[in-house]
Amino acid sequence: MNVLASFRYLVSLSEHRHFGRAAEACHITQPALSNALRALESEYGVVIVKRARQFSGFTAEGEQVLSTARRMLQEHALLKQELQSQVDQPRGHLRMGAVPTAIPIATRFAVHLREVFPGIQPVVLALSSQAIELGLEQLTLDLGLGYLDRAGRGLQTLHQFDERYFLLSRQDQSRPKRAGGAVWGRPLAWAEAAKLPLCLLTPEMHNRSLIDAAFKKAGVAPVAVLETNAVSALSVSVLAGQEASLATILPGALAATWMQLPELQIQPLVKPELATPVGWLCQATEQPGRVIQAAWQLAQDPLWQKQLASHSGSLKLI
Repeated sequence: MNVLASFRYLVSLSEHRHFGRAAEACHITQPALSNALRALESEYGVVIVKRARQFSGFTAEGEQVLSTARRMLQEHALLKQELQSQVDQPRGHLRMGAVPTAIPIATRFAVHLREVFPGIQPVVLALSSQAIELGLEQLTLDLGLGYLDRAGRGLQTLHQFDERYFLLSRQDQSRPKRAGGAVWGRPLAWAEAAKLPLCLLTPEMHNRSLIDAAFKKAGVAPVAVLETNAVSALSVSVLAGQEASLATILPGALAATWMQLPELQIQPLVKPELATPVGWLCQATEQPGRVIQAAWQLAQDPLWQKQLASHSGSLKLI
Protein backbone atom coordinates (compact mmCIF):
# COMPACT_ATOMS: atom_id res chain seq x y z
CA MET A 1 0.00 0.00 0.00
CA ASN A 2 1.26 3.47 -0.93
CA VAL A 3 0.39 5.36 2.25
CA LEU A 4 0.98 8.84 0.82
CA ALA A 5 -1.25 8.10 -2.17
CA SER A 6 -3.95 6.76 0.13
CA PHE A 7 -3.67 9.89 2.25
CA ARG A 8 -4.15 12.02 -0.88
CA TYR A 9 -7.32 10.10 -1.71
CA LEU A 10 -8.58 10.60 1.85
CA VAL A 11 -7.93 14.36 1.75
CA SER A 12 -9.55 14.57 -1.69
CA LEU A 13 -12.65 12.86 -0.31
CA SER A 14 -12.79 15.38 2.54
CA GLU A 15 -12.61 18.25 0.02
CA HIS A 16 -15.14 16.95 -2.52
CA ARG A 17 -17.48 15.10 -0.11
CA HIS A 18 -18.28 12.68 -2.94
CA PHE A 19 -16.57 9.40 -3.86
CA GLY A 20 -16.85 9.85 -7.62
CA ARG A 21 -15.63 13.45 -7.69
CA ALA A 22 -12.80 12.66 -5.29
CA ALA A 23 -11.65 9.79 -7.50
CA GLU A 24 -11.88 11.95 -10.62
CA ALA A 25 -9.78 14.67 -8.96
CA CYS A 26 -7.13 12.06 -8.16
CA HIS A 27 -7.28 10.62 -11.72
CA ILE A 28 -8.27 7.15 -10.52
CA THR A 29 -11.44 5.07 -10.63
CA GLN A 30 -13.93 5.12 -7.79
CA PRO A 31 -13.32 1.42 -6.95
CA ALA A 32 -9.58 2.15 -6.71
CA LEU A 33 -10.24 4.99 -4.27
CA SER A 34 -12.57 2.82 -2.19
CA ASN A 35 -10.02 0.00 -2.09
CA ALA A 36 -7.28 2.41 -0.96
CA LEU A 37 -9.47 3.69 1.87
CA ARG A 38 -10.29 0.15 2.97
CA ALA A 39 -6.57 -0.60 2.99
CA LEU A 40 -6.03 2.39 5.28
CA GLU A 41 -8.76 1.13 7.59
CA SER A 42 -7.11 -2.28 7.66
CA GLU A 43 -3.69 -0.73 8.33
CA TYR A 44 -4.91 1.26 11.35
CA GLY A 45 -7.59 -1.13 12.52
CA VAL A 46 -10.38 1.46 12.59
CA VAL A 47 -13.34 2.51 10.48
CA ILE A 48 -12.46 5.80 8.76
CA VAL A 49 -15.45 6.51 6.52
CA LYS A 50 -19.04 6.21 7.72
CA ARG A 51 -20.76 3.45 5.83
CA ALA A 52 -23.64 4.61 3.63
CA ARG A 53 -24.69 4.55 -0.03
CA GLN A 54 -23.37 8.09 -0.39
CA PHE A 55 -20.57 9.84 1.44
CA SER A 56 -21.86 10.89 4.87
CA GLY A 57 -18.70 11.90 6.70
CA PHE A 58 -15.87 10.45 8.73
CA THR A 59 -15.90 8.64 12.03
CA ALA A 60 -14.13 10.19 15.04
CA GLU A 61 -11.15 7.93 14.33
CA GLY A 62 -11.36 8.87 10.66
CA GLU A 63 -11.05 12.55 11.55
CA GLN A 64 -7.85 11.74 13.44
CA VAL A 65 -6.43 9.87 10.46
CA LEU A 66 -7.49 12.73 8.16
CA SER A 67 -5.72 15.31 10.35
CA THR A 68 -2.54 13.24 10.30
CA ALA A 69 -2.84 12.74 6.54
CA ARG A 70 -2.96 16.50 5.97
CA ARG A 71 0.12 17.07 8.12
CA MET A 72 2.09 14.28 6.45
CA LEU A 73 1.22 15.49 2.95
CA GLN A 74 2.28 19.00 3.89
CA GLU A 75 5.58 17.74 5.32
CA HIS A 76 6.12 15.69 2.17
CA ALA A 77 5.53 18.78 -0.01
CA LEU A 78 7.89 20.88 2.12
CA LEU A 79 10.59 18.23 1.90
CA LYS A 80 10.28 18.13 -1.90
CA GLN A 81 10.58 21.93 -1.99
CA GLU A 82 13.75 21.83 0.10
CA LEU A 83 15.34 19.10 -2.01
CA GLN A 84 14.39 20.60 -5.38
CA SER A 85 14.99 24.27 -4.61
CA GLN A 86 18.15 26.28 -4.94
CA VAL A 87 18.93 29.04 -2.46
CA ASP A 88 17.45 31.81 -4.62
CA GLN A 89 15.10 29.75 -6.80
CA PRO A 90 12.39 27.93 -4.83
CA ARG A 91 10.39 25.25 -6.61
CA GLY A 92 6.99 23.83 -5.86
CA HIS A 93 3.23 24.41 -5.89
CA LEU A 94 1.55 27.29 -4.06
CA ARG A 95 -2.19 27.05 -3.39
CA MET A 96 -3.71 30.47 -2.82
CA GLY A 97 -7.31 31.19 -1.91
CA ALA A 98 -8.75 34.68 -2.36
CA VAL A 99 -12.11 36.23 -1.60
CA PRO A 100 -13.93 36.82 -4.92
CA THR A 101 -13.48 40.62 -4.84
CA ALA A 102 -9.69 40.18 -4.48
CA ILE A 103 -9.25 37.63 -7.28
CA PRO A 104 -7.81 40.22 -9.73
CA ILE A 105 -5.09 41.07 -7.18
CA ALA A 106 -4.36 37.42 -6.38
CA THR A 107 -4.07 36.68 -10.10
CA ARG A 108 -1.73 39.63 -10.72
CA PHE A 109 0.37 38.49 -7.79
CA ALA A 110 0.53 34.92 -9.12
CA VAL A 111 1.74 36.18 -12.52
CA HIS A 112 4.34 38.43 -10.87
CA LEU A 113 5.44 35.53 -8.66
CA ARG A 114 5.97 33.32 -11.70
CA GLU A 115 8.03 36.00 -13.41
CA VAL A 116 10.34 36.35 -10.42
CA PHE A 117 10.39 32.67 -9.44
CA PRO A 118 9.71 30.47 -12.51
CA GLY A 119 9.99 27.33 -10.41
CA ILE A 120 6.85 28.17 -8.43
CA GLN A 121 3.53 26.91 -9.79
CA PRO A 122 0.69 29.00 -8.29
CA VAL A 123 -2.91 27.86 -8.05
CA VAL A 124 -5.47 30.66 -7.49
CA LEU A 125 -8.86 29.70 -6.06
CA ALA A 126 -11.89 31.95 -5.51
CA LEU A 127 -13.18 31.10 -2.03
CA SER A 128 -15.36 32.60 0.66
CA SER A 129 -13.75 34.03 3.78
CA GLN A 130 -14.90 30.98 5.75
CA ALA A 131 -13.47 28.58 3.17
CA ILE A 132 -10.11 30.37 3.27
CA GLU A 133 -9.97 30.13 7.06
CA LEU A 134 -10.86 26.43 6.91
CA GLY A 135 -8.36 25.74 4.12
CA LEU A 136 -5.52 27.32 6.08
CA GLU A 137 -6.52 25.42 9.21
CA GLN A 138 -6.75 22.10 7.37
CA LEU A 139 -3.52 22.74 5.42
CA THR A 140 -5.23 22.53 2.03
CA LEU A 141 -4.21 26.16 1.33
CA ASP A 142 -0.79 27.76 1.64
CA LEU A 143 -1.90 31.40 1.50
CA GLY A 144 -5.16 33.29 1.70
CA LEU A 145 -5.97 36.79 0.47
CA GLY A 146 -8.86 38.11 2.49
CA TYR A 147 -10.25 40.53 5.03
CA LEU A 148 -7.82 41.03 7.88
CA ASP A 149 -10.56 41.86 10.37
CA ARG A 150 -11.62 38.20 10.13
CA ALA A 151 -8.15 36.75 10.78
CA GLY A 152 -8.29 34.29 13.66
CA ARG A 153 -5.68 33.10 16.08
CA GLY A 154 -2.78 31.10 14.75
CA LEU A 155 -2.65 33.08 11.51
CA GLN A 156 0.13 35.40 10.35
CA THR A 157 -1.07 38.44 8.41
CA LEU A 158 0.47 40.82 5.89
CA HIS A 159 -1.47 43.94 4.95
CA GLN A 160 -1.68 44.62 1.20
CA PHE A 161 -4.25 47.36 0.65
CA ASP A 162 -7.38 49.02 2.03
CA GLU A 163 -10.40 48.05 -0.02
CA ARG A 164 -12.30 51.17 -1.13
CA TYR A 165 -15.53 51.30 -3.06
CA PHE A 166 -16.75 52.78 -6.33
CA LEU A 167 -20.04 53.17 -8.15
CA LEU A 168 -19.94 51.69 -11.63
CA SER A 169 -22.63 52.97 -14.01
CA ARG A 170 -23.24 53.38 -17.70
CA GLN A 171 -22.39 56.73 -19.26
CA ASP A 172 -25.10 58.94 -20.70
CA GLN A 173 -25.62 57.40 -24.14
CA SER A 174 -26.17 60.81 -25.73
CA ARG A 175 -22.68 61.96 -24.80
CA PRO A 176 -19.70 61.14 -27.03
CA LYS A 177 -17.48 58.36 -25.68
CA ARG A 178 -14.15 59.39 -24.23
CA ALA A 179 -11.14 57.85 -25.94
CA GLY A 180 -8.96 55.83 -23.60
CA GLY A 181 -11.53 54.21 -21.37
CA ALA A 182 -14.12 54.86 -18.69
CA VAL A 183 -14.93 58.30 -17.33
CA TRP A 184 -13.62 59.02 -13.85
CA GLY A 185 -16.62 60.76 -12.28
CA ARG A 186 -16.97 63.04 -9.30
CA PRO A 187 -17.10 61.52 -5.80
CA LEU A 188 -20.60 60.34 -4.92
CA ALA A 189 -22.15 60.07 -1.47
CA TRP A 190 -23.49 56.68 -0.42
CA ALA A 191 -26.85 58.36 0.19
CA GLU A 192 -26.98 59.36 -3.47
CA ALA A 193 -25.98 55.88 -4.61
CA ALA A 194 -28.85 54.41 -2.60
CA LYS A 195 -31.35 56.19 -4.88
CA LEU A 196 -30.14 54.25 -7.93
CA PRO A 197 -31.33 50.81 -9.12
CA LEU A 198 -28.44 48.61 -7.99
CA CYS A 199 -27.12 45.15 -8.68
CA LEU A 200 -25.52 43.91 -5.45
CA LEU A 201 -24.03 40.73 -4.07
CA THR A 202 -26.33 38.44 -2.12
CA PRO A 203 -26.63 39.14 1.64
CA GLU A 204 -24.61 36.12 2.82
CA MET A 205 -21.43 37.38 1.16
CA HIS A 206 -19.03 39.29 3.41
CA ASN A 207 -18.50 42.10 0.89
CA ARG A 208 -22.26 42.75 0.84
CA SER A 209 -22.28 43.08 4.63
CA LEU A 210 -19.58 45.76 4.35
CA ILE A 211 -21.59 47.65 1.74
CA ASP A 212 -24.79 47.40 3.79
CA ALA A 213 -22.91 48.76 6.81
CA ALA A 214 -21.78 51.79 4.78
CA PHE A 215 -25.33 52.50 3.63
CA LYS A 216 -26.57 52.13 7.20
CA LYS A 217 -23.93 54.56 8.42
CA ALA A 218 -25.13 57.02 5.77
CA GLY A 219 -28.67 56.59 7.11
CA VAL A 220 -30.12 55.03 3.97
CA ALA A 221 -31.11 51.63 2.57
CA PRO A 222 -30.10 50.55 -0.96
CA VAL A 223 -32.53 49.50 -3.67
CA ALA A 224 -31.17 46.12 -4.76
CA VAL A 225 -33.23 45.37 -7.86
CA LEU A 226 -30.90 42.49 -8.76
CA GLU A 227 -28.76 40.30 -6.51
CA THR A 228 -26.08 37.74 -7.40
CA ASN A 229 -23.39 35.66 -5.71
CA ALA A 230 -21.19 35.88 -8.82
CA VAL A 231 -18.84 38.87 -8.74
CA SER A 232 -18.50 38.85 -12.54
CA ALA A 233 -22.26 39.39 -12.88
CA LEU A 234 -22.05 42.79 -11.16
CA SER A 235 -20.30 44.51 -14.07
CA VAL A 236 -22.24 42.58 -16.68
CA SER A 237 -25.50 43.87 -15.17
CA VAL A 238 -24.36 47.43 -15.89
CA LEU A 239 -23.21 46.70 -19.45
CA ALA A 240 -26.30 44.64 -20.31
CA GLY A 241 -28.75 47.47 -19.68
CA GLN A 242 -29.87 49.73 -22.49
CA GLU A 243 -32.43 52.41 -21.68
CA ALA A 244 -32.78 51.73 -17.93
CA SER A 245 -29.40 50.37 -17.04
CA LEU A 246 -28.40 49.34 -13.55
CA ALA A 247 -25.49 50.52 -11.45
CA THR A 248 -23.33 48.49 -9.10
CA ILE A 249 -20.77 48.94 -6.34
CA LEU A 250 -17.29 47.49 -6.77
CA PRO A 251 -14.10 47.53 -4.72
CA GLY A 252 -11.10 49.15 -6.40
CA ALA A 253 -9.56 45.82 -7.42
CA LEU A 254 -12.61 45.01 -9.54
CA ALA A 255 -13.26 48.56 -10.75
CA ALA A 256 -9.69 48.67 -12.13
CA THR A 257 -10.45 45.74 -14.46
CA TRP A 258 -13.15 47.80 -16.25
CA MET A 259 -11.24 51.07 -16.66
CA GLN A 260 -10.68 50.50 -20.38
CA LEU A 261 -14.36 50.44 -21.35
CA PRO A 262 -15.55 53.84 -22.63
CA GLU A 263 -19.21 52.98 -21.98
CA LEU A 264 -18.68 53.17 -18.21
CA GLN A 265 -18.38 55.80 -15.52
CA ILE A 266 -16.59 55.13 -12.23
CA GLN A 267 -17.17 57.28 -9.14
CA PRO A 268 -15.49 57.02 -5.72
CA LEU A 269 -18.05 56.56 -2.92
CA VAL A 270 -17.77 58.95 0.04
CA LYS A 271 -19.63 60.02 3.17
CA PRO A 272 -18.64 57.67 4.68
CA GLU A 273 -15.30 56.74 3.12
CA LEU A 274 -15.07 53.01 3.68
CA ALA A 275 -11.62 51.38 3.91
CA THR A 276 -11.45 47.65 4.67
CA PRO A 277 -7.98 46.12 5.24
CA VAL A 278 -7.16 43.23 2.90
CA GLY A 279 -4.02 41.14 3.10
CA TRP A 280 -2.32 37.78 2.97
CA LEU A 281 -2.93 35.13 5.61
CA CYS A 282 -0.94 32.00 6.38
CA GLN A 283 -0.40 29.58 9.22
CA ALA A 284 1.97 31.01 11.84
CA THR A 285 4.86 28.52 11.87
CA GLU A 286 8.49 28.84 12.89
CA GLN A 287 9.77 27.51 9.57
CA PRO A 288 7.42 27.93 6.58
CA GLY A 289 8.37 26.26 3.30
CA ARG A 290 10.61 27.98 0.78
CA VAL A 291 7.76 28.68 -1.62
CA ILE A 292 5.67 30.41 1.05
CA GLN A 293 8.70 32.36 2.24
CA ALA A 294 9.40 33.56 -1.30
CA ALA A 295 5.78 34.64 -1.85
CA TRP A 296 5.62 36.40 1.52
CA GLN A 297 8.80 38.36 0.80
CA LEU A 298 7.67 39.26 -2.72
CA ALA A 299 4.39 40.63 -1.35
CA GLN A 300 6.49 43.25 0.50
CA ASP A 301 8.66 44.15 -2.49
CA PRO A 302 8.43 47.83 -3.60
CA LEU A 303 7.87 46.85 -7.25
CA TRP A 304 4.87 44.74 -6.31
CA GLN A 305 3.60 47.41 -3.93
CA LYS A 306 3.64 49.94 -6.78
CA GLN A 307 1.66 47.60 -9.04
CA LEU A 308 -0.72 46.91 -6.17
CA ALA A 309 -1.40 50.63 -5.60
CA SER A 310 -2.46 51.12 -9.24
CA HIS A 311 -4.96 48.23 -9.23
CA SER A 312 -6.54 48.30 -5.78
CA GLY A 313 -7.59 50.54 -2.91
CA SER A 314 -8.22 54.08 -4.13
CA LEU A 315 -6.55 53.37 -7.52
CA LYS A 316 -3.90 56.01 -6.83
CA LEU A 317 -2.07 55.91 -10.13
CA ILE A 318 -5.03 55.85 -12.50
